[in-house]
Amino acid sequence: MATGSSLILVILFTLLAGITIGKFWERYKLRGGRWIDRRKTKQSPHYILGLNFMVSNQPDLAIEELKKAISLDTEAIEIHMILGNLYREKGQVGRAIHMHQKLLQRPNLNTIEHAYVLLCLGLDFKRGGFLDRALEAFDEVLRLDSNNRYALINLEKLYEEQHQWELAHNAREKAMALDNNDSHENKPILAFLKNELGLVAQQQQNRVEAKHYFETAIELSEQTIPAYLHLGDAQLISGNVAGAAETWERLVDVAPDRAYLVFDRLREIYSQLGSLNKFQTLCQDLINANKKDWRARLALGRHLLEQKDAENALEILFEAIIYNPHSLSIHQTIWNVLIELQLQSILVKRYMELTKKSIFYLDPHICMQCRYRSTELLWQCPNCHEWNTFLEEIIAPAETEDAEPRE
Repeated sequence: MATGSSLILVILFTLLAGITIGKFWERYKLRGGRWIDRRKTKQSPHYILGLNFMVSNQPDLAIEELKKAISLDTEAIEIHMILGNLYREKGQVGRAIHMHQKLLQRPNLNTIEHAYVLLCLGLDFKRGGFLDRALEAFDEVLRLDSNNRYALINLEKLYEEQHQWELAHNAREKAMALDNNDSHENKPILAFLKNELGLVAQQQQNRVEAKHYFETAIELSEQTIPAYLHLGDAQLISGNVAGAAETWERLVDVAPDRAYLVFDRLREIYSQLGSLNKFQTLCQDLINANKKDWRARLALGRHLLEQKDAENALEILFEAIIYNPHSLSIHQTIWNVLIELQLQSILVKRYMELTKKSIFYLDPHICMQCRYRSTELLWQCPNCHEWNTFLEEIIAPAETEDAEPRE
């Protein structure tokens, strides 16, 4: 009995000794004949201050503090990685690459550390414009860690920049499979990529495959507006006029603020179907739903002008100019109507009063992510490469007739 108890005590003692030694080895490192406490690095004021400066967007101060923290433990890989990333964000790409490449030369990196250093290096190469080397780095990350979502997302962005839509689509699909709870972010992007694949198929005269991609894009995210445009165009080319009309009408229902993209298409198709009055009803319904919809008023004004109803057209256009006095297209249409009405002085005076405070500008579309401006509506920002981020910026008309200048 005593022997059994002694054996249990020996086992427990050995277990506790092993845990103690393991914890000691985890915390301390022998360097230069003395033991260094690894935790002191992260508990040092320099490390904490560095993180605080980094969060408060003060990279120069963060770099200075983290360099001091490294002097306490030059083997602290995570601090080197953060420091390299800060150099990259500051534009010192060469320095970031050098720091991360130096980390890769360490013989004792585990697989996860190796993968994340490679990820940082890939981001360095991407920032520096070395796209081929960035692709190689991200591919190597996935070889080490096939479930690395960040590598997949960055690969997708690189493929998008090179218009390699199928590879971009595959990378996003893999990322989506890894993150089932993030479909709100993934599905719209995947839908836009399917739309691009549809355009490629369309260029290759593969209409059936193109329509399939457009339909799938809409199923994934009903806000994939270009897919409605291209699907309707494909249906019209194949002779399905009613189907095209239905697709574009669905766009109007889903995104009334983008209805103007199909005004010309629907007016033409209603004319072919002998139901042109439906276009006037469509515009009026949009105006009733949103009294500030100047584009629906503009479309209705143009329609009435073509129907030889210039007086009603002008009234509608005068309403449009109240809500967006800075749109050159409204003014051009009004000029055409005024000419049609023989430039009646009373109407010209009304127009002059309405446009007294107008300012014209040519780049009203702005990216919500990076503030990039464009003269036209873009589905992917050429600057930050995000999808569906453009809005139309409208300058509000002056509220008073004679505003006093500010001192």
